[in-house]
Amino acid sequence: MNRFAYRTTGLAIKAIYNLSKADLVIHGRENIPENRPIIFVINHFTRIETFLMPYYIFKLTNRAVWSLADAGLFGGAFGDFLKSVGAVSTKDPQRDQLIVKTLLTGEAHWIIFPEGRMVKNKKIVEKGRYIVSYAGGKRPPHTGAATLALRTEFYRQRLFSLQQQDLAEADRLLGEFHISSIDQIQHGSTCIVPVNITYYPVRAKENILSKLAVNLAGKDIPERVVEEIMTEGAMLLSGVDIDIRFAPAIEISPFMHSKVTKKDINQKASFGFDSPIASRKRMRRDALKIMKRYMDAIYSMTTVNSDHLFAGMLRQLPFRKTTEANLRRRVFLLASDLSDHASICLHRTLSEDQLHLITDDRYHRFRDFMSVATEKGVVLNRDGLLWRDTQKLSFPFDFHRVRIDNPMAVMANSIEPMWGLQKKIRHIAWLPEYFLRRRIITSLLKKELDGFEKDYAAFFIAGESKDKNVGRPFLLRGKSRKTGVLLIHGYMAAPAEVRGLAHYLKKRGYCVYAPRLKGHGTSPEDLAQRNFKDWIRNADVGYAIIQNMCRRVVVGGFSTGAGLALNLAARMPDIQSAFAVCPPMRLQDFSSKFAPAVDTWNRLMKKIQMNGGQKIFVPNHSENPHINYRRNPISGVRELERLMYSLAPKLPEIKCRTLVVQADQDPVVDPRGSRRLFEQLGATNKTYSLLNFSRHGILMGDGSERVYEVILNFIG
Repeated sequence: MNRFAYRTTGLAIKAIYNLSKADLVIHGRENIPENRPIIFVINHFTRIETFLMPYYIFKLTNRAVWSLADAGLFGGAFGDFLKSVGAVSTKDPQRDQLIVKTLLTGEAHWIIFPEGRMVKNKKIVEKGRYIVSYAGGKRPPHTGAATLALRTEFYRQRLFSLQQQDLAEADRLLGEFHISSIDQIQHGSTCIVPVNITYYPVRAKENILSKLAVNLAGKDIPERVVEEIMTEGAMLLSGVDIDIRFAPAIEISPFMHSKVTKKDINQKASFGFDSPIASRKRMRRDALKIMKRYMDAIYSMTTVNSDHLFAGMLRQLPFRKTTEANLRRRVFLLASDLSDHASICLHRTLSEDQLHLITDDRYHRFRDFMSVATEKGVVLNRDGLLWRDTQKLSFPFDFHRVRIDNPMAVMANSIEPMWGLQKKIRHIAWLPEYFLRRRIITSLLKKELDGFEKDYAAFFIAGESKDKNVGRPFLLRGKSRKTGVLLIHGYMAAPAEVRGLAHYLKKRGYCVYAPRLKGHGTSPEDLAQRNFKDWIRNADVGYAIIQNMCRRVVVGGFSTGAGLALNLAARMPDIQSAFAVCPPMRLQDFSSKFAPAVDTWNRLMKKIQMNGGQKIFVPNHSENPHINYRRNPISGVRELERLMYSLAPKLPEIKCRTLVVQADQDPVVDPRGSRRLFEQLGATNKTYSLLNFSRHGILMGDGSERVYEVILNFIG
């Protein structure tokens, strides 16, 4: 190996990755044993691994890393370059002896791709067995890595045994390996470390590299090369997450304990590297066992992402047609179930809250997947229904073009060896719609109730925190599942604030859910730690519960809850109607209620900036002291302003029927502000109702039924 070329290659790889938008994350580096000879067995999907893995393993182990490469790559100058950086041809007659020698001395670690070549279609399972699919046909994965590890450990133990019994034979064997002294033999036992590389997303498209290659080579450039540049160039240039996972090492020394193997290790008779020995048959069987172990380990570490889940679900659905909402629900439930299984490696985007899958798809995971699926003809969107082309999810495509022509099949194939995951996908794919929705509702409700109990216990203040029934979110099931209403309470209040309206609507047959906004129903210290995005998420959960329970969704709220309801209406196109009771346009529209807090905030801004963790409260004199907090955190007022600031540009996007209800003598919200809000709504069917009240909390107390009637007439 030319060490100068080796290090120069490392610098080149580093420069390329610094220029690209690729984001590489290494997991399980603690699984790499120190001061041990290691064979790294790695899945092979792109040319990238050929250069990437030696560089990064060298960085992690500080030891030279050599690799086996396809014999077809060793022609001309490129072949000379591969040799200079420690690559050995699979057809080199001295290959095995060189690998064993360098592992014995610890001179180098080795990388072997047990699939034998790039598996572009990711098809590595057939009828429950590992069968690698490639351009020339199918075959089982190679046992070469296992065989070489076994032979290395065999000769290590034999050399140390001969050192005690027959020095002449030990010297002869050392000479066969071109090793000058027994002292050069590393004492640490041989091991195999399985490695998985997963890319996300995989999107093949024309890029500057593929255009340059075609322009330089003209029509003579092989199609397989164009495909590789399109796929891998796009991944590097447009941004791809590369997750590299190292599994715990497979120890080889335990496989030396059989009687027949021990007998050959300690045999005094001389035999050469390729001589037939009695333990060869046993080691072949052991090699198959080891191969099964490292293949299981490699594929079980696939970093599962949302593309995998959507593609896997599409493949396993028992019917040809479905809806977007149905597919999203199934993947949401699947992703939620997976979050509790530590044995499945999840992409970091799946480790986060997946609520967006059944609400606004704010990260465009579903939209991006569907754009590729429809472009490739895997899914046809017709009259609101998604029609699957089942052949395109399983039909064998041209091996070298599959990443371009059918990435959906590649995604589905990637998780095919994950037996536990496949079982979960199949279960949820076959789940009847009714039970699917019920499981989602039950799961969401449980998490919200558990969250409240946890927060209440953590922030309870004797003499200040209200009874649990004040702050606990609640669901009222009406007689009909036709229309459901989401009711959101206001700032410093709790779900009990809207209980009267909720029961009024429930008696008229409606289902009603009242969520608890984070930081409410517990204590002001809890509210001081929350932000408006927490409240938006609580509203989103409420929407998801009602949307899965009823055919028609109405959202509404009081004061700050009204702002959250309008925020929902701007983002969820299937919301039928929205109503807002005393909604503030922005913080400046609040008068006596929040003026002291805002004034205190303005005067203490410098102090807050100097000590951001300081909690500052001002007294709160509420209309409903049995519900509202007595102290108002300044940080909460700041989050309230941020919420309203974020809502303002969304108002023109609200197209559903909308009702704004306002008290004409509201001491907290200036009616002129709610009127401005109403005028900026994008809905053509909208109503502004100004009622004669001299208080802010018009959903409680005398005359509140007048408000209820206005809302009921609007909903009906």
